[in-house]
Amino acid sequence: MSTISQLDHLVVMAATLEEGVQWCEDTLGVTPAAGGRHAFMGTHNRLLRTSSDAFAASYLEIIAIDPEGVPPTAPFDKRWFDMDAAWLRASVTQHGPQLIHWVARVPDIAASTEALRALDLPAGAPQAASRQTPRGLLEWQIGLRSDGQRLLDGCLPTLIRWGAIHPEASMQDQGVQLLGLELQHPQAGTLRAALLALNLPVDAPIQVQGGA
Repeated sequence: MSTISQLDHLVVMAATLEEGVQWCEDTLGVTPAAGGRHAFMGTHNRLLRTSSDAFAASYLEIIAIDPEGVPPTAPFDKRWFDMDAAWLRASVTQHGPQLIHWVARVPDIAASTEALRALDLPAGAPQAASRQTPRGLLEWQIGLRSDGQRLLDGCLPTLIRWGAIHPEASMQDQGVQLLGLELQHPQAGTLRAALLALNLPVDAPIQVQGGA
């Protein structure tokens, strides 16, 4: 596993997974690969490799609420990434799939969580998670709040630490590469300080700017 903090993946929310696939085909010209179900969150996804020199082992996750799933149970009150927020679901239904968040992988998720807490940014306690794949059990730790809330309107990443297998390793290269990430938020100073505390590469290839 990597010993440095890096962007892991982008999160695009869709009203249905079928709509998310169509969006990917229309926007990027490729069909995302099969993903899986997150039984503990009641969501499912499709995945697209986006690895580049700037963002090694990165991918795009298209995620939707699983119509065959069930809502999360204790200790979680809501699904991750604000997916149960009425305003966000309405926006996705009205305007279509949209980029809502990103996830950063860190070498020590407990230490990174505490670094954010020291900045008064309660990112949530690390939780163990897993799902079955054709290559075996995919396992990870992820920092989740019980209310599912994203911090700084989704500009501050959720933290993740993968087990022995990273999902990007089995994804086909379809010619899509992520070259940079630009974040705009009114609290740009707070956001920048948080990313620096996580040892993420601020200024390049991740840029932070003020604005609405």
